[in-house]
Amino acid sequence: MRQPDVLRPALEVVAPFVRGRAGRTIIGICGPPAAGKSTLSSALSGALNVHEGLSSVAVPMDGFHLSNVELDRLGLADRKGAPETFDAAGFVHLLRRLRAGEELVYAPSYSRTLHESIGGVIPVPADVRAIVVEGNYLLLDHGPWASVRGLVDLVLYLDAPDPVRQESLVRRQLAKGLDLPEAEDWVRRSDERNAAVIAGTRDRADLILTR
Repeated sequence: MRQPDVLRPALEVVAPFVRGRAGRTIIGICGPPAAGKSTLSSALSGALNVHEGLSSVAVPMDGFHLSNVELDRLGLADRKGAPETFDAAGFVHLLRRLRAGEELVYAPSYSRTLHESIGGVIPVPADVRAIVVEGNYLLLDHGPWASVRGLVDLVLYLDAPDPVRQESLVRRQLAKGLDLPEAEDWVRRSDERNAAVIAGTRDRADLILTR
């Protein structure tokens, strides 16, 4: 997989930050939909492991998507991806467990094939030095989300030009089976509405990177 162009500047900040701290460090990667957060978090975690000798695991916030059945029950299926469509309190609880350094913590992930969260698939042993957490809403300041910023030691905000993000988002919806007008409508009505919320949190980040 091609490494993201923002990996080097991210690594130049994160590696010395982790080395300068005792014990475990939690790094956050925040940003709008399709900015490249998942790609960067995986690449950053891998680079810390391989090139920096710092044990690291990537943990996605997307593992806390509510199930599609629950979204239907709540009448939120057409807003999937919005802050209220996640188990935010569950995500905060996971961060607290990771912060406490429990012997072994299993984190969930999200399947873009099943379009559902899958529990217990990311093991995080107690000796992991750096945890890279990525997600849209790490910097929100209301509801359960407001607790996240205090549990993350360093937050990088990853941005990307809107046309680049939107093209990627449309491809995602096409892959899910929507036709082009439906895909473009979803992106305009849902994803970009969420992106505006996330952009309002940008100034709470420690570092801003742009693809």
